[in-house]
Amino acid sequence: MSLLQRLLGGKSDPREALRPLWHRAVEISREPAWYADCGVADTVAGRFDMVTAILALVLLRLERDGECRPQTALLTELFVEDMDGQLREFGVGDIVVGKHIGKLMASLGGRLGAYREALAERGDTALEDAVRRNVTLAEGWTPKPLAAQLRAFAVSLNEMATTDILAGSVPR
Repeated sequence: MSLLQRLLGGKSDPREALRPLWHRAVEISREPAWYADCGVADTVAGRFDMVTAILALVLLRLERDGECRPQTALLTELFVEDMDGQLREFGVGDIVVGKHIGKLMASLGGRLGAYREALAERGDTALEDAVRRNVTLAEGWTPKPLAAQLRAFAVSLNEMATTDILAGSVPR
């Protein structure tokens, strides 16, 4: 919502209700255990990979609840807004920021598909393959520990009430 809209009393931004969930997803993705215990590279690429992995798992959980489509769209908009700001901080100019956002959205979409398919499988091989393709790991690490932790996180999300998730009350 723009400053002008706030000053003139315009409609409130519907994304605001989901901002706590977005912040919680980012907070979870930054937890040191992903990097120290699971081997995610502590780089810009590795951190982006974890943000998209956690966001993808949250979106997949909300996807199960057919009434959450508007919220998943708004949560994705918060992702775009945040990534836009991050790109600008890195010095990406107005002329090409849209192109970069398009690539980031394609990346998120691809990961949603990969994690959706992998989590549907009983064993961990498919999820390990998805992690291998979609997460930058530190040298010498295999995807196995991260795949196990992502599956555990997905299971914990599946056990939660949708209202709690939408409120941002997501434990790790």
